[in-house]
Amino acid sequence: MRKVPGKGSSAEIKVRKALTALGIRYRLHRKDLPGSPDVVMPGRRLALFVHGCFWHGHDCRRGDRPPKANADYWSAKIGRNRARDVRVQDELRALGWRPEVIWECELKDAAALKVRLEGLLA
Repeated sequence: MRKVPGKGSSAEIKVRKALTALGIRYRLHRKDLPGSPDVVMPGRRLALFVHGCFWHGHDCRRGDRPPKANADYWSAKIGRNRARDVRVQDELRALGWRPEVIWECELKDAAALKVRLEGLLA
């Protein structure tokens, strides 16, 4: 767990590079917003979270994989992460922001990522 970066992960960098290629300006890790979103576009009131499928319990192949070691702890931890994610998104919506989650598994297809980001920015 120590080697899992909180900021600057490869998944986050892929999203940032895709946004830069689209000519979009953004801010990183705004601490004044709930959950400190990974990428923030203040003018668009858009907050992006780049989530790892395993750590946030996504329903893809990688996220559905149960932990092998210390399964009780990790299952509870992932459950708490999911509950926190829902709470943070609700808080952002209450402040007038549009929270969006980009999952790690979505980053495998660069063309699909570009289409998704363009849809969010439209």
